[in-house]
Amino acid sequence: MAWKRVSRFAQQTRRWGRLLGQSMCGGEIVGLVGELGTGKTVFVKGVAEGLEVGKDAWIRSPTFTLINEYSGRLPIYHIDLYRVGSREELEALNLREYLYGTGVSLIEWFDKLPEEELDEHLKVMLAHGGGTVREVTFNARGERYEKLLRRLKAAMRSQV
Repeated sequence: MAWKRVSRFAQQTRRWGRLLGQSMCGGEIVGLVGELGTGKTVFVKGVAEGLEVGKDAWIRSPTFTLINEYSGRLPIYHIDLYRVGSREELEALNLREYLYGTGVSLIEWFDKLPEEELDEHLKVMLAHGGGTVREVTFNARGERYEKLLRRLKAAMRSQV
């Protein structure tokens, strides 16, 4: 199940992330795909707000640390695979501990994770659309994520 939207500005992208975070109940895996500067971390900041991470938390891309953890209504594991260059480096991260726990895993550069690693997930693809415009495609894989996407759609429609 896929759903495409156009975000006109970063605040809108962040708000969509917040709505998604509010819809989560734990154990979700969200993969973010897009070029540099498309708003992946902006979306993650919104999810963190929706999961009630404190306003003093510094939500930033974990490009050099690879994994940042945040405490909110649910634990958040913000994972960045941009600098992971080999399968061995990926395996050294022990991602299964994060992915199959009770927290929420948000994975930037999700396309670097081998497809066979996950059966179900929500993929959020962000693309430049000119200026501040971003094309955002939500792709749910698995019944659990189709339900999550339906909840997000309903929440976004009620915000209009």
